[in-house]
Amino acid sequence: MISLDEAVTARLESHGERFEVLVDPDAALAIKRGEFDGELEDVIAAEDVFENASRGDRPPENALEEVFGTTDPMEIIPEVIREGEIQITAEQRREMQDQKHKQLVQRITRNAVNPQMDDAPHPPERIESALEEAGFTVDPMEPVENQVDDALEKLRPVIPIRFDEMTVAVQLPADFAGSGQAKIREFGDLEREEWQADGSWVGVVTFPAGLQNDFYDLANEVSEGNAETRIIKDEDDIATR
Repeated sequence: MISLDEAVTARLESHGERFEVLVDPDAALAIKRGEFDGELEDVIAAEDVFENASRGDRPPENALEEVFGTTDPMEIIPEVIREGEIQITAEQRREMQDQKHKQLVQRITRNAVNPQMDDAPHPPERIESALEEAGFTVDPMEPVENQVDDALEKLRPVIPIRFDEMTVAVQLPADFAGSGQAKIREFGDLEREEWQADGSWVGVVTFPAGLQNDFYDLANEVSEGNAETRIIKDEDDIATR
C-alpha cells in the first residue's frame, strides 16, 4: 500500500450516491487507460470504498450492491477509478508536477547529446534552463515517457540536441578484471565480452549516450585509472578515447 500523503482521490457519482477511493496518481491514470499491470494493493492507500474519503465516511452496503453488484472493495476500486474522476488538490498538483519535471530532466539527460559538440552529453542544468526558455510545462497527469517527444520538439529550437545510444569497448587489466567486469556489465547492455590470455577482460557495452561520462568514471574507478576505452561507431570505424 501507499501512504495517504501519496494518494489522490478517485470519485464516482452514480445512482445518487458518491463513491471515493484513495490511489496512487500514476496508477490511477494507468488503470483509466487500461495499461495497469501491477498489483492493486500496492497502489492504493486503503482497501476500502468511501462516501467521503477525507472524513472516512462509507456508503451503505446496499448502495454498493446496487451500483457495482458487489461489496468487495478490491472489485469496486478499479471501477471507481475507470469510470470516475481523479481529484487532486493544488498542492498535490504542484508536487506531482515537480516530481514529473525532475523525472523528465533525468530522462533527457540520460539519453541526449549535443551533436554540435562531438555528441557530448548535456548537463542537467542546461536541460533545466532550456526547458524554461522553451516554455515547456510538464503535465502532472501524464506519464513522463509520453511527454519526452513533446519536450524534445520544444528544446530543439533552443539547444542542439539528439537522443542517441553509444557503444564503448573497455579493457580492464587482469588485476581489476574480476570485480570490475561485474560492475561494467551492469551499466548497460553487454554486447560481447572476451577474456584475454593475460587475464584482462574486454567488454563491449551499449548505453544511453548521455551517460558516457558516468561510464568513463566507472571504468576508471574499478580499474584505478588503468582501463582502456574505445568508442565504437561502426564495424569499420573505431575511435580511441
